[in-house]
Parts: sequence; C-alpha cells; structure tokens
Amino acid sequence: MLMRRLYLQIYATIIASLVLVVVVSGLLWNLVGRDHFDGAMFEATGRLAYLLLPAADAPDERQRAAVEKIGAELGVDISLFDRDRRLIAAVGPPGPPPRRFGRPGGWRRWRGGPTWTLNLPDGRWLVVNLARRFGGHPLIGFALFLGSVAFGVGLGAYPLVRRLTRRLERLQVGVERIGAGDFAARVEVSGRDEVARLAQSFNEAAEKIDTLLGAHRLLLANASHELRTPLSRIRLGIEMLNRDGDEARRTALYQDIAELDLLIDEILLMSRLDARSRVDRVETVDMVALAAEECARFEDVSLSGAAPVLQGDSRLLRRLVRNLLENAHKHGAPPVQAVIASEPGAVTLTISDAGDGIREAERNKVFQPFYRAPDRQNVKGYGLGLPLVRQIAEAHGGSVAIVPRAEARSAIRVTLPDTRTM
Repeated sequence: MLMRRLYLQIYATIIASLVLVVVVSGLLWNLVGRDHFDGAMFEATGRLAYLLLPAADAPDERQRAAVEKIGAELGVDISLFDRDRRLIAAVGPPGPPPRRFGRPGGWRRWRGGPTWTLNLPDGRWLVVNLARRFGGHPLIGFALFLGSVAFGVGLGAYPLVRRLTRRLERLQVGVERIGAGDFAARVEVSGRDEVARLAQSFNEAAEKIDTLLGAHRLLLANASHELRTPLSRIRLGIEMLNRDGDEARRTALYQDIAELDLLIDEILLMSRLDARSRVDRVETVDMVALAAEECARFEDVSLSGAAPVLQGDSRLLRRLVRNLLENAHKHGAPPVQAVIASEPGAVTLTISDAGDGIREAERNKVFQPFYRAPDRQNVKGYGLGLPLVRQIAEAHGGSVAIVPRAEARSAIRVTLPDTRTM
C-alpha cells in the first residue's frame, strides 16, 4: 500500500533512473572507455618509468635501488620483472608476475590488492600494487563518485516531488469534500504549471456546481410557493363550481389550469437548459423573420434592422424574443422597439420601451428565477421570463444584459454569436 502513494512512485522512478545511469555508465566505461583510456595512460606511464629506471642491462643492484627510490617517493609497493618475467627488484611484497596469456598489462585483481602492470619499452615489466596507496580499483572509485552524485540528486529531488504531489493530495481532498456534499469546498491554487491549472479548473467547476445547486434550490423553493396560488384557486373554484355551476367560474378555473400549465412548462424548460451547456437542436434560423412574427403578436411594436441567418434552436429563440416582448409590455410602456443589428462576430437583438427601465439596484437580480421588484408584486407573471432569456442566450453561446442608461433608459440586449465567423 505504501508504494501506491504517488510521490513515492515518482521519487522511486527518479532514484531508479539515477541507479540505472550509474550502472550503465560503469558498464560502458568498463567495456569501451577503459581500454582506450588505460592504453594511452599505460603507454605514457611506461615511458616515464622507462626514463626513470636504469637500462635493462644495468646491474640488478642499481635497478633495485631505483625501484626502491620510486616506491618510497610514491608510497606504493613496486615489483620489477625482466622480459622473461623474472623478478629483479621489489619494494614491499612482490607483486604477481605478468601473465603470459591473455592481457598481460593493465589492471589486475590479486590477493594482495589491485595491481597495475606496465610494459616498459625495453620489454621489462613494472607491477605496482596500489592497495597501500589507493585501496581499490579506480572503477570502484568512479562508481562511488556516481553513486554520491545520485544520492545528492535524490536528496534534492525529494522535496520537489513531495511539493508536487502535496498539491495533488490537496486536490484529492477537495474532490472528496465535493463528493461528501460540501459544495463550498475549494482548493488552494499555487504554482503556474498543469497542476495549478487543474486546481483552478476544479475550483471553477465547483463554483458552477454550487451555483447550479443554489439555483435549483431557489427554483424548487419558489416553485413550491408559486404553485400554491393557482392550486388554491383551482381547489376553491372546484368547490364553488360544485355548488352553483357558474359558467364564469368554470372559465376562471380553466384559466387557472392554463396558468399552472404554463408555469410548469417554464420550470421544466429552465431545468432542461440547466442540465446542458449547449442546445441539442441546431438549424438555420432567420432572426429577422422570427422576430417579425413575434412582434406581430403585440400592439405598438416596431421592428428594424437586418442580420445574417444563425444556427440554433428556432423554438428556443422564438421563446427568447417572445419573453422579451412580454417583459416590455408588462413592465415597460409603449411604444416598444425591436432592433436587430449585425456586429463583427455577433448578432444583437435590442428590445426597448418608453418606460422608466430597471433600477440600478435591481439590474443584477432580474435574471434570478422568480424575482420580482417590490413595486411589481401585483403584475401578472412568475419572474421566469428574463431568467429563461438568459439561459436560452447562454445555451446558444451568447449573453444578455441590461443596456446602460447612458445609451437607453429602458432596454435589454441579447448578443448571439455569428456562426459564419466560427
């Protein structure tokens, strides 16, 4: 279970890679590089030793004295052999005679320690026992050096790996809190890498989920409240109808049922739009023709402007235009003007009227479901018109906003993307 932790897996991968580098470097050096290096080094060292030693035909005492001097200066055990591998002189325990077969010179393991055999230019052999001076084969020292480097890199890599995975662990905790129902959970965004972008995306997704759930809770709470009114009227109407059979009461009852059906239809439409980010039905829509048909349903409405055809759901876009016109007639004053314009990359629909418009303090609230201004509580409707307009516009990749008073006193503008430029 321990090695399943991500930071340990990453750290183990780094250490294994360093160990592999050490092993491969040692093998390559032993198989390829050492021969080339040793050959050049042995040849140069052999020539130096040849220059320091007496000639091969010098008396043994003179050669022995020279060997003892070199051994004392270097602090190593040295043995000198003639070309027939006969020992001439030795400082310390005599080293092994050069091998007659295989590779006679170079590094050699011996019971007394690692030895270094040099073939002098005149045929003599100089065997140097390095155990007393260096204590091991140079390849071991090279491996120890690489191992030290790997150890240092490993120590430096641990805090970096731990810092990376600690951020992932925080992200995991945030996901678990969301799964447990804490939709206000957020994670700290630190750094500027992919993990930081992932944490930021998580926070954005959590914010959208929290907002969506809040909207649904508000929708359900308001819907339950709004449904009581027509249901109460229907219950009362049925009781009165059973008593006197008044035709006017029967008509009012049918109107209450139609009102209730419209409310349920709007609630269901809002729920469907909340559940998807884009429209499912895409077709070619002539916004000018569609707006003209809807404007004809109302009095004192004028339409002007031109725009290219769009790609979208004609039923939803028709509902968008109708809701804007109904909102202008309910809460504004005639005449109502609808203006369609084409901008770079977008098509705009602006519905304006001669009313006082929406007050500044309420401009951020009118797109909330079931919201009605304090002075509009008696106006017929449920406060779902503009929220539906916003959802339909966003489902088409657009937006809706209240036009600033500096531009128009009472106007709402919908902006939809021009699909020809996408």
